[in-house]
Amino acid sequence: MQRISGFVLRLFGWKITSCIPPEIKKAVIVMAPHTSYWDFVLGRIGYWYLGIPSKFYIKKEAFFWPLGIWLKKLGGMPVNRHRITHLVADTAKQIQESDTFFITITPEGTRALVRQWKRGYYQLAMKAEVPLILGYLDYKEKTGGPTKVFYPTGDYENDLKIIEDFYRGKQGRNPQWFNVK
Repeated sequence: MQRISGFVLRLFGWKITSCIPPEIKKAVIVMAPHTSYWDFVLGRIGYWYLGIPSKFYIKKEAFFWPLGIWLKKLGGMPVNRHRITHLVADTAKQIQESDTFFITITPEGTRALVRQWKRGYYQLAMKAEVPLILGYLDYKEKTGGPTKVFYPTGDYENDLKIIEDFYRGKQGRNPQWFNVK
């Protein structure tokens, strides 16, 4: 799969890289900007190319037959958006009980423009005691991947400034829908 996905990426002019040190076996991968359904397609192909088995959250309504079978095979974890759950605590427990666990989260939570990122990705990394891996897809440069390891300090406001600085200048497929400029 790695060779095929590498061929597809090169065919479309993309360069995907990773800077995850081999000793990191568990992490929350933050991916932004998230402005298009194509982000998922490119991201999945990129993960196959890099050999990263990342899980991801997706609304439970997408898990209908036969799509649900395919989504689970790809690492999809259904989320009930209409009910209060213990998603962060449950996922943190899964991470802690696993030898290897990567989960990709888009902090915007949607492909549309949002003024404030959701904090679940940060809370999850803190609760599971794992690093954040800052990843991106820059459609202007056709580059991306999980490229910066960041250890959250617990001071969300200061950490967010560092995280936003990393994403400044990255361009989504629909740049008008990305709030970090």
